[in-house]
Amino acid sequence: MSDKRPETDADILSRSTELSYDFATGARQSSRRYHHDLVGHMAECDMNFQRLMQLFPTVREDDFKCVMLLPGEAGTRVELSVVERGPYTTTVQLTQVPKQDWGSSPNMKIQMYHDTKSAEVVAYQHESRFHGAYEYPNKRMRARDEKEQLNRFLGEYLALCLAIGMSADPGFNIATNPHSGGEV
Repeated sequence: MSDKRPETDADILSRSTELSYDFATGARQSSRRYHHDLVGHMAECDMNFQRLMQLFPTVREDDFKCVMLLPGEAGTRVELSVVERGPYTTTVQLTQVPKQDWGSSPNMKIQMYHDTKSAEVVAYQHESRFHGAYEYPNKRMRARDEKEQLNRFLGEYLALCLAIGMSADPGFNIATNPHSGGEV
């Protein structure tokens, strides 16, 4: 399989029945499937929705929001841009500007579900296909819980924005936003 082609569900399922090697005992054994914490994952997605609503309370009306992490003209900022809007969902592009010289800056697309009050990462660093669980090792060296880790990272990043971020809008304080529904 080419490394440029995204993994398909069939690729992942075909590896789930392969035998694995137990280095401790030196024996081959049937591979154990990864079981992720669905309740914890959904709780993280629900918290991410709340954090996004604190940062961008007018996401259903406005198309852009800028949060300053480091003030000044050359300071770091997080830009939230609405990419698509539907009756029950909003897709938001989160980008950190300027790009960092020492590593990649976060660039992710987030799907917000307004009816269930949940938000999840649907694309990260221009990769847009993430499965719920991966067999390990795999060709792209993704973690078994890659999707959960991306949503945890989003939660930590949004919490950072809430803790030290300043709105580019004058007179708007993120921590005391009346639309936020409380502190996160």
